[in-house]
Amino acid sequence: MAHHTTIRRYVLIIEKIEQNRFPPFEQLRNYLFDQGIDVSKRTIERDLEQIRYVFGLNIKYDRSREGYYIDKEQSSDFEAFMRFLEIVNTAQLLTESLAESGDALNYISFDKGGGLQNVELLKPLLRAATEHRTISFEHLNFQTGKLKAFTLEPYLLKEYQNRWYVVGWFQKRKAMLTFGVDRIRELKVNTEIFTPNEELNPKYQFEQINGVKYVEEKTQKKILSFTPFQGNYVKSLPIHTRQKTIIDDDNEFRIELWLIPNYELTQYILMHNNNVRVIEPEWLITEVKERLKNTLNQY
Repeated sequence: MAHHTTIRRYVLIIEKIEQNRFPPFEQLRNYLFDQGIDVSKRTIERDLEQIRYVFGLNIKYDRSREGYYIDKEQSSDFEAFMRFLEIVNTAQLLTESLAESGDALNYISFDKGGGLQNVELLKPLLRAATEHRTISFEHLNFQTGKLKAFTLEPYLLKEYQNRWYVVGWFQKRKAMLTFGVDRIRELKVNTEIFTPNEELNPKYQFEQINGVKYVEEKTQKKILSFTPFQGNYVKSLPIHTRQKTIIDDDNEFRIELWLIPNYELTQYILMHNNNVRVIEPEWLITEVKERLKNTLNQY
């Protein structure tokens, strides 16, 4: 529980800095106290140091404004860190609720889609990526139903729709490939060390796409128009961090996206049925039309 409490303090400190730009130290301490956390000055100072140096979130003190702020440009990955804290903090809150009430699980419904299958592989996969060690495994192909052996240079672990993927360089094809962790069998972290190619940056590439389909393409502008009702959902749960609102009125909710085109983006559009319309580009309009025609032909 001690680790959970520490993470909870991290969440509240960052939350306070984000909500009240340049809060002084005493404001941070009082905010924690109001949330039921009474800790020493040294503990909060240590928390700030941990957030800075362990997690790479650059919290600075502005002397002229006598308060703290987050320098996001100098932080390693603000969005990824906040997602990490969100996951851990949610787990903590649920754990506390279960400890307080033994029948709490009767009032919680979890997604049973099997997204956490093979989650125990995340630790060795992350170790292999950070230590630049090749990995060997068998991967289940859903189309053929067969296992195929691979040796990979792992570069990145990626989460998408409650599933985890490992992304790495496959020497035989000279290509960056993505593998579902839930379909990996017989994982082995090898002693062989590889030298990362500095020109390969899958993390940056994935920041320009929606999903896990890794493609070597340039970003393109897409404009989508949603019904006002559906727009409420798209605003509360954006398609992508690069989403930009163009129109938001009683007639439509229109957004602009600069993303690399891929399979998952088209799937997302089709998922919204008649609540969305592609404005541009023209090729995407044609593709969606063809997909809808093919769907109708099945009935």
